[in-house]
Amino acid sequence: MDLQLKGKSALVFGGSRGLGRAIAAELAREGARVVIVSRNEAALRQTADATGCLPLAGDLSAPGAGGELVRAASTLLDRPVDILVTNTGGPPTGSFQATDAAAWTKGFQGLWMSTVDSIQAVLPAMKANRWGRILAVTSVAAKEPQPGLVISNGLRAGLLGMLNTLSREVAAAGITVNALLPGYTNTDRMAELGVDNATMGPKIPAGRLGEPEEFAALAAFLASTRASYITGQAIAVDGGLLHSI
Repeated sequence: MDLQLKGKSALVFGGSRGLGRAIAAELAREGARVVIVSRNEAALRQTADATGCLPLAGDLSAPGAGGELVRAASTLLDRPVDILVTNTGGPPTGSFQATDAAAWTKGFQGLWMSTVDSIQAVLPAMKANRWGRILAVTSVAAKEPQPGLVISNGLRAGLLGMLNTLSREVAAAGITVNALLPGYTNTDRMAELGVDNATMGPKIPAGRLGEPEEFAALAAFLASTRASYITGQAIAVDGGLLHSI
């Protein structure tokens, strides 16, 4: 299937590893020119060399970084960003009572404001071009709160409301806005946490962790011209883990 991404430009946050890397690689294979962002410059360079993407170092936890990175990526690409993929690491674990104001503020900047800032920066060009794709990589915690993840549970659920609202405002301009909700996926992060098929597989209807490439396939399709009538959705890629309808 030709996703008609040749000539399109993309910016992928968190693109040096895990789900972000898989998405960036898939978009590049489909012919898009891709800029990847990461704080880890060594991993960034390694991924760029392996995938043919353009590296851009940046820290989305800094105020205003989302917009600054969009502008920097446009300069690297020598054109506006057609496809924006927001993807940031999850905030630390903790209960409500153990989470102080500083942790909430840091989580809000990383998860929420980096998304808002970057979207605000890409919208003018997308509207002018009458075409754009905004994909927010979030978590199944956005739909079903997970134990010990109070910041993630709270902010990610609200983010879905914001994205759905935005999707209605920009649909007539040829811009789609969708959220992707990964479940337990076979990434380095899961390995660091000791999560594997033996520990988590029996709890997932599919019987195993997902692979990053399976998640990236959905992202690439939603970024394509063929997905022009899909917007305002929050789609889980979780092997059937979520119980909600």
